Amino acid sequence: MNVLILTPDAVGSTLLQRTLTAYMQFYDFDQPVINLHELTNGLTKYYSPEFNQEMLGKSEKDWGYYQKLSEIIVMLESVSHYKTSRLAHYHILNRNDKIKEQIPFYKYLNQNFFIISCRRKNIFEHALSWAISKTTKKLNVYSPFEKITSFINLYENKIIIDQKALEDSLNSYKIYLEWCKNFEISSYFEYETNVPNIEEYITDLPIFPRKEKIRTWKDVYGITFDDWNKYHFYTGDIGAVALNKKEKYKNLIHDIESPPENVELLDWESEAIRQYNAVADESWPRVSSISELKNLNPLILEECQNFHKLDFQNQNSFSLSSQLDESNREFLIKNKDSYLNAYNSMQKMVELGIMVTPPPLKKQTLEEKKLLVRNFDECVNTYNRWSTKNCEISTPLEDKTINDQISNENKYWRPKKENLLKKL
Repeated sequence: MNVLILTPDAVGSTLLQRTLTAYMQFYDFDQPVINLHELTNGLTKYYSPEFNQEMLGKSEKDWGYYQKLSEIIVMLESVSHYKTSRLAHYHILNRNDKIKEQIPFYKYLNQNFFIISCRRKNIFEHALSWAISKTTKKLNVYSPFEKITSFINLYENKIIIDQKALEDSLNSYKIYLEWCKNFEISSYFEYETNVPNIEEYITDLPIFPRKEKIRTWKDVYGITFDDWNKYHFYTGDIGAVALNKKEKYKNLIHDIESPPENVELLDWESEAIRQYNAVADESWPRVSSISELKNLNPLILEECQNFHKLDFQNQNSFSLSSQLDESNREFLIKNKDSYLNAYNSMQKMVELGIMVTPPPLKKQTLEEKKLLVRNFDECVNTYNRWSTKNCEISTPLEDKTINDQISNENKYWRPKKENLLKKL
């Protein structure tokens, strides 16, 4: 079964395609299931000794638009394995293919893929996310260190969003909905509704072998996907500290940005890599650069620090955990082994070429976005003016509506202590 996810981005499509691909590994398909990420910006063909067949994957060197849409069809046809992928509307626009080239491409996808369209109920937050991504140059983050170092200064310095750019993002979403009419859509993934119930959404899709029993994340890894995804979020939850513990937030900025004393950075990096590889378990990834070291699972780094007594002074991403609420820290301790079991499994999938990366971490809640956008109220006013002209797809926002949205989202991502402790 091939699956294609249509997206304008900032709608959970990367989380969906990675997670869906992982779930499909739980079943006995007659061919491997491989996630290609984006179809239109650089596919490559190679032989996989692990699967003993030719496979498609992403080019390691060039994710540009050098392949014609007709060439992409030929590549997709040339291999027998199943594909999960996405098609982002903005990539189609950037490619500037002629309509006569797009039509046969869409026809091929309609005939050969189960197609899901990603949507947002809160179009304002979608546009806000896009505007923040344009400023930070981060569509997704995949490790706590990447998230913390990418966003930690934003909560203090804040950003001002250009209102023309915000309106452009709103218009782009409207055009995306029109573009989706080119496809025979089999399912709609609505971010607000389906992310909190993503396992139920995925397992209800008619894409799995009919004779096999549904397998849940907990069946395979000993932890529900809901808890796994929250754990993933908590490991880099810099926003919780910025929102609720401002003095500790400032201290955390200093801890992360302070270089090791009296040590040349290059020498420290080489020594840190050497020390890690010397103690690394066989199941752990090998690293050859400080970037790879910094992007390791935080639990591996924690074991290096606490068990092997390695001092990665410039890598303080898990000093964050000591600043989280007690219930969240207990949640992390309780679920550590099960979380790491699933994380390592997906790292293995990356090594095998099954997916490009593990699922991303959630970047910010709406409450965090409100904190880090200096002209948030102006953004709401711009959206409301746009909404009155586009009432068929949007509704104006009042302060109470925004506060209710923040409250409902926090019930999922940052539940009250008593609710979280019930899981322990």
